[in-house]
Amino acid sequence: MYSQIAKKNQGLTTAEEMRNQTKLVMQPYANWEEYLTPAPLSIAILGELVFISSKDDFSINKNPPKDGYKYIRYPDSFRACLMQVCNSGWWAFNEAHKNMDQIRLHTMAVPDYMKTAVKILFQGNDEVVEAHLPDQLENIRVIADDCLELASATEKRFTDVINIIQELLEACVNAEYFYGEELDSIKKKLEEAKLRKQTSEEAKTRSEKAMKSMEEKLKEAHESYNKAMNSLPSGWEMIGMDLVAGLTESITTLVNGTTVFTLLRGGSKSISGTKKIKGQESAVDNVDVINIYSKSAEILTCTETVQKFVKENTINWKDLYDQKNKVTITAFQAEQFKRIKESLEKSPNCQAKEKAQKIFDEGIEICEELAKYAPEGKCEDATTKKLIERIRKLTESARSFDSRSKDITKSPALTPKPPMMYEEESKSEKMRASERASENARFKIEQSHAQLDKTREIYEKSVENMEKNQKELTDILITMRNCEVKEIDFNTTIKMLVKGMDAMGRVKEQWEKMVHFFQMVSNIVKTSLTRTLKDFLSTSEKTQSLSYNSKLFSKDLLYNQAFQATNIANLVHMISTTYTEVSTKHLMDHVSSLGKLMVMDKEKPEFLSERLHLQNSCDEAQKAILRLVLKNKDEFERKSAARLEKIDKELLAILPAAAPEEIKSIQEAVKSGFTDKEEEDYA
Repeated sequence: MYSQIAKKNQGLTTAEEMRNQTKLVMQPYANWEEYLTPAPLSIAILGELVFISSKDDFSINKNPPKDGYKYIRYPDSFRACLMQVCNSGWWAFNEAHKNMDQIRLHTMAVPDYMKTAVKILFQGNDEVVEAHLPDQLENIRVIADDCLELASATEKRFTDVINIIQELLEACVNAEYFYGEELDSIKKKLEEAKLRKQTSEEAKTRSEKAMKSMEEKLKEAHESYNKAMNSLPSGWEMIGMDLVAGLTESITTLVNGTTVFTLLRGGSKSISGTKKIKGQESAVDNVDVINIYSKSAEILTCTETVQKFVKENTINWKDLYDQKNKVTITAFQAEQFKRIKESLEKSPNCQAKEKAQKIFDEGIEICEELAKYAPEGKCEDATTKKLIERIRKLTESARSFDSRSKDITKSPALTPKPPMMYEEESKSEKMRASERASENARFKIEQSHAQLDKTREIYEKSVENMEKNQKELTDILITMRNCEVKEIDFNTTIKMLVKGMDAMGRVKEQWEKMVHFFQMVSNIVKTSLTRTLKDFLSTSEKTQSLSYNSKLFSKDLLYNQAFQATNIANLVHMISTTYTEVSTKHLMDHVSSLGKLMVMDKEKPEFLSERLHLQNSCDEAQKAILRLVLKNKDEFERKSAARLEKIDKELLAILPAAAPEEIKSIQEAVKSGFTDKEEEDYA
């Protein structure tokens, strides 16, 4: 039964399946619509500013800054300043289109490099790996660095537009053109822009922390592997393999969590679990919480190993005590609980850490309690009953914690075995109890359902918010379209500048995401090249009895990192392809029209007709983007349903019937993990 479940699981978690799963789960957070929705409004506003600049001119240079203006080139002419805004906006959208298309082409090549890397990893010869794998990883890194440069250049273009508008508004405030409420409103908007800039800089700092943390965790994974394997008694191969499965999954969870962190604008939004414990003053942020939740797979592995010695209402004392080594098997799990607990000691105190610590403490106590009675193989019925109840509750807590981890990090519930481990397990004649394998598979299936249901719910809200924003933007377009030359006074112009700054700010935020994406891909590959590959090359065949040794573990970690980098690149490829397509169909013509409008004679009738054409086409672009969003939402629903149907049809169908209380326990543990409302929903 176990081998059948393992094969089905591996078939459902191929590289292609996992890439598609990542796109599904990340879609509400990648949310490429956010790149596109503000774009037509931004272009329309720039067009209106060109039109307004045909009005009477005046100077805004009454009270200039002591050191002069940083961004405005022509403070003596308000018209010239407006044209500078339009010109920089034109360049920003042009560069965005060109660079996103290059990003699309670059990321298209990544899967091929990944395929070659996998072929090299599957070579038994270490010299082949040493000679050729660095080249393939380097190719992925070069692509990431090139894309990082392209994304950074585009982000800078939009930042320039925002800076010009911001300085222009400040110049108008200093020139004392505003009074009363109008002055307060503009000052508030400028303050908001400064706060946004500060948040952006803080996000960059947090991203750097996330990358550094990832490298440390990979180093820790190697140390944990060596420490655990060296203390593993002979004949305990399957327990060792379980431990390694938890370790490798923790790396996947960490990378997935960091990806979500990036999608949430470098962690500028708080995620659940960051709440401080009462009376504790330690600083905690999203990176710390992701690090804590990345341990969930290891914690779950330890608790499930303890749980497997419970048979209905009895404890299997015979299998629990190893007569040959004179040691209780759960003593090893107690050491692992202690190891994981120690690894989180430096993490700041928060709700996530508190939950994990409760599991560690209870797990260690249960293991020590079992060790007391295991040599004799018996204890009083009341004590047995109490121990069984505690073990079951411990498993439920670990499952709930793991489900919370899956929810927060968006890691897939069904994960593939790393290639080297799967190969070694397939060779092994010692298969774990099919009963435990069935229960674990049932738990993973339930997690998959809960995760995709939650994703659908969040995507629904995301599209609703997008439609609401779309309506607001459309209202602004209609207001602008109704403006006649005689009605446009200075205040109307300023309001449009403020709206333009907001819209450009939204576009810029999305480019910041792209920058963080490629920083992450580049850092993952650099970590693979410096840390993991170095560990692989320096690993010697020690005294371990396991056929799955340190070198194979390093290979699996290399594969995991390369695959995660490819996964992120694939997600970016999806975004860049959509952006390029929509930009080609619905944006670049308007950008060209804007360029034409800027050089036309404003006295000629052609100028007014070109303005009208730009207004109407931007309006149509808004509608076209909305149609595409709704079409993609329908496709998302279809793919989510198809994924769950495939899991049920291929994996759930082969599992034996389970007791109602077991199913209920699994469902409750998963539900508590996916619906826990510690704080406001971070999504």
